[in-house]
Amino acid sequence: MLGNTHFYNRTIRKIVVAFGSMLNDIQVVRYNRDGTNPREIFKVPLSYGSKEKYITRITNDPDLTRSVATVVPRISFELTGMSYDTSRKLASTVRNFSANTVTTLQTQFVPVPYDFEFSVSIYVRNTEDGTQILEQILPFFTPDFNVTINFIPGMDQKYDMPVKLNSVTTTTDYEGDFATTRLIMWDLTFTAKSYIWPPIKSGKLIRQANTNVFIDTRKIEAQKVFVNYQTGNNVYTTGETIRVEKRDVTGEVIYFSNTNTGTLIVGSLNRLLEVGDKVTGDYSNATYTISTIDVSPVKAFTIITTPDPANAEPDDEFGFSETHINWPNTL
Repeated sequence: MLGNTHFYNRTIRKIVVAFGSMLNDIQVVRYNRDGTNPREIFKVPLSYGSKEKYITRITNDPDLTRSVATVVPRISFELTGMSYDTSRKLASTVRNFSANTVTTLQTQFVPVPYDFEFSVSIYVRNTEDGTQILEQILPFFTPDFNVTINFIPGMDQKYDMPVKLNSVTTTTDYEGDFATTRLIMWDLTFTAKSYIWPPIKSGKLIRQANTNVFIDTRKIEAQKVFVNYQTGNNVYTTGETIRVEKRDVTGEVIYFSNTNTGTLIVGSLNRLLEVGDKVTGDYSNATYTISTIDVSPVKAFTIITTPDPANAEPDDEFGFSETHINWPNTL
């Protein structure tokens, strides 16, 4: 979608599994007549499915050869809905970062907040079994309980998912006529405040940061021009005064490249140089004709920041070292 390759973070699946894990170790103990000595201890079965008792029976007894009494107590749960939560929305431009290798970096935009609605149904034959199960659930929700989930292992994105208990209701149902065994059901509703994650993208690690300061070279304080090196003679000396006799222009040589590029920077000008000006140096007697006026800024200062040590990995402890380069070495 939207030009992205296929991705599947299993976010919703992990939310369902995390919710079910809260209910998968509930036990029921049945006592002797004295009410103190345990007679029977068993773990309450947990399944994902609808509340409707017939679906639960079919799931566990396809042939319907057992009565309800042999398949209860049991618990079923299901995800009933989900809705966008604007109150937990973060800025869409924020990203999470994680190093994949020494040279690559994984990035992922912040997740989208959603509320996931769950329903839990408890099926019991005896009232005592139902209250036992409830008392193993309700004390932990005040009114919510946090479950930590590692949603994106590659990004080390562990989040606490608050699960809020919304309501508890009970109903009693019967199978067939009044002589049959009753079925007591407890219905609980929960809201899990979680997230759905976007795709993961890879990029290169940044191992050097350059900070540059530029100056405008179209001003009399420092103008940058190019001269016709093939038709000139001698070499300008840094600091010497230059003149354009034809237009009565004077200035001071700041920089001159003694190469075929013919780069000349002049400061302290009384007026700007123009294409075609014949520039002569008072000391060197060098003479060149301006062929081009450079309109791009000059890099006046550069700070290069690198990790220290240079081979540090993203998870290591490291500092930074800075290299300062002043003009004209920045040219």
